[in-house]
Amino acid sequence: MTQEHLSALLAAGEATKNGEGWLTLPDARSLTLYVASGGVPLSIGRVQSVRQDGTLLHAKTHKGEHYVVALIDAYAGSVDAPSSVAKKAGFQ
Repeated sequence: MTQEHLSALLAAGEATKNGEGWLTLPDARSLTLYVASGGVPLSIGRVQSVRQDGTLLHAKTHKGEHYVVALIDAYAGSVDAPSSVAKKAGFQ
């Protein structure tokens, strides 16, 4: 993942920077990071805040889990819809 890609993902999630350097999404939002290394994929869901430290990307989840991954190993991300968006049952 490039810096440009990460910035676009965080902008889509409306992340704001706090005093400790973490970019935090609003309470109603979260994101999922997709990472792969050595052919082994990993998805990190319900990420609430991230911080870049050189070539490393720190990610904290709603549950308080703290992941540290190489930014180059992250290849995609998705921003979850705000919880205020109602989901309809059935096919759309």
